[in-house]
Amino acid sequence: MRSEIKQKIDLAYGRIKPEMVLKNAKIVNVFSHEIVEGDVAIHQGKIVGIGNYVGQKEIDLGGKFVAPGLIDGHVHIESSMVSPTQFARAVVPRGTTTIIADPHEIANVKGIEGIKYMLDSSEGLPLNAYFMLPSCVPATYFETSGAKLLAEDLAELIDHERVLGLGELMSYPAVVSGDEEIIDKIKLAREHNKLIDGHGPEIKDKELNAYVAAGVLTEHECSTVEEMLNRLRLGMYILIRQGSAARNLKELVRGLKRENMRRCLFCTDDKHPEDILLTGHIDNNVRLAIKNGIDPISAIQMATINAAECYRLKNIGAIAPGYNADLIVVDDLKNFNVLQVYKDGIIVGENKKPLFDVKDFDNSNVTDTVRIKEVSKEDLRIRLDKDIANVIRLLPHNLVTQKVVRKVDVKNGEFKNNSKLDILKLAVIERHNATGNVGLGLVEDFRLKNGAIALTIAHDSHNLISIGDSDEDMLLAIKEVARVGGGIAIASKGKVLKSLNLPIGGIMSDESMENVNEKLAEMLNIAYEELGVNRDIDPFMTLSFLALPVIPEIKVTDKGLFDVSKFDFIDLSVKE
Repeated sequence: MRSEIKQKIDLAYGRIKPEMVLKNAKIVNVFSHEIVEGDVAIHQGKIVGIGNYVGQKEIDLGGKFVAPGLIDGHVHIESSMVSPTQFARAVVPRGTTTIIADPHEIANVKGIEGIKYMLDSSEGLPLNAYFMLPSCVPATYFETSGAKLLAEDLAELIDHERVLGLGELMSYPAVVSGDEEIIDKIKLAREHNKLIDGHGPEIKDKELNAYVAAGVLTEHECSTVEEMLNRLRLGMYILIRQGSAARNLKELVRGLKRENMRRCLFCTDDKHPEDILLTGHIDNNVRLAIKNGIDPISAIQMATINAAECYRLKNIGAIAPGYNADLIVVDDLKNFNVLQVYKDGIIVGENKKPLFDVKDFDNSNVTDTVRIKEVSKEDLRIRLDKDIANVIRLLPHNLVTQKVVRKVDVKNGEFKNNSKLDILKLAVIERHNATGNVGLGLVEDFRLKNGAIALTIAHDSHNLISIGDSDEDMLLAIKEVARVGGGIAIASKGKVLKSLNLPIGGIMSDESMENVNEKLAEMLNIAYEELGVNRDIDPFMTLSFLALPVIPEIKVTDKGLFDVSKFDFIDLSVKE
């Protein structure tokens, strides 16, 4: 130990040449909120000094900016539709060197085995991959998931070195009411000195006080400045989200000022392949914040040191002696174009391309997850006493739906599709235990014609969901998704037009993000061009959230049509 300390002192003083020096840099100092011109000395993956250094190897940056590696404070890797290894290949070259992931999607399919897969497959990557243990598996008891995790199950992993705490407490009514199962999970986290993530949109006043008193530290669901300020006043950290489904950054930065910025950080939550490849990852959050009036150094602070301090991550998030050499090189502080990425002092990304290889990982414990009972036309039959029905109305660019009452075609007590009416049949089929559960509903404003779509991405329990104007095409798409072991399928006029195989839990691929995105783009084109799907919605993302019974106003689970405002099931037929 004495010799190690002596070596660090000699390296920092310049008596020993460090392994590498980044010369002529404009260094973003997140502590002093300034740009410092000089060199960054790196030895054995650590920063040993800032100033004027001579190294064994020197790289002249020619006045480019150097900032700490970026941190995503809350992400579901599964939403990228690729494995952790392929996710790293996409986000690391864009500047993200640390993530805090919540694997509740795969956990809802495979339970503890799913979490272990995410931990094991992210080991050894040039990405600091930390995890929060999912708190809501299942998300509600109004749907059938592939697993149920209690505090005693989570205890097996709570002391893992890369587990930081308990994931987003989506069931905030259960927290506020003191539900025993939730309290046991909170107790587990607090006893092990672990953090607790929040998910409490719209709660306020004494409910919010109770939520924070339980130990909830963070919130990523704020959509208004008022919500954000209410939580900041109670000592919470705010994760400003810019993902694919929810994009809150532009609104929330309106409420930022120097006095409250240090309690704010960035996250993506759910971001799909096309968006990551096209707009970036946390680097996109930084660019958008700057574009919307945030000082560049403050934006970088939110993407680095703020997140590190929130999640108690030592030695990352800053450029200073003793910190890990997780660094990004950018062209300027306006466009914030990431040119190079260093992880532990080794260059791992350049011009958005990975400079590292990933090993094949054994996914066998999390494949073969689609187990459905044979589905027939009879299972898809919607019986109605009259021609007035409760219908799910889609809203453009929104996961929230409206409950509306519509007149529909009924023959012999059964719903019949009418091509002149934009009302389609929706089916959610339990796919974990082959129970035979099939929940049915009707959807307006999807505008699909002459076909059907099916997928095994259906938040949060990830049952098999299908929409279409023909029972025959729906059955065909359902069978194709089951045949390929999970994924997405499109059928039309008795033929399967295209399918995407997502064998890992039925929600992720082991192919590269570029390959997955290419196939998705082709399928999106088919959906829009050949099936005429409403261009104001993403057909696959919209469909995947129509089974989530915690987002207002009306959804369908494998157990039936669900009214979120009443938090109970309702009939398709409208009662007098």
